[in-house]
Amino acid sequence: MSSSEPSVPPPLQADKTLPVLVYALYLAGLANGLTAVIGLVVAYASRKQAPDWMASHYVFQIRTFWLWVLFSIAGLALLPVGVGFLVLTATWIWMAARCILGLSWLLKGQAYPTPRNWII
Repeated sequence: MSSSEPSVPPPLQADKTLPVLVYALYLAGLANGLTAVIGLVVAYASRKQAPDWMASHYVFQIRTFWLWVLFSIAGLALLPVGVGFLVLTATWIWMAARCILGLSWLLKGQAYPTPRNWII
């Protein structure tokens, strides 16, 4: 590369658009399910190029999705014995709370402190 060529700009360190989009898609997914899958694809596709603080949000989002699926399957399996509705309701609240907390850390420009935890 010669000195006359412009350098390639680094990725935007403060562009929060994609992780905000993933949280929004997850929240919409609480009503329809499909948008959460789209959010998962965006999170997987974006995490490698993200700065470390933002990558923590993608890790958190990916884990949130898969745990949500696991808890939802458990809730569906428990519907015949009468506690499935409670499990599904708790799972819905858990997912909403994780998305809201993640958004609050993201909008402050901070890494999610414990992205690998399964509790809020």
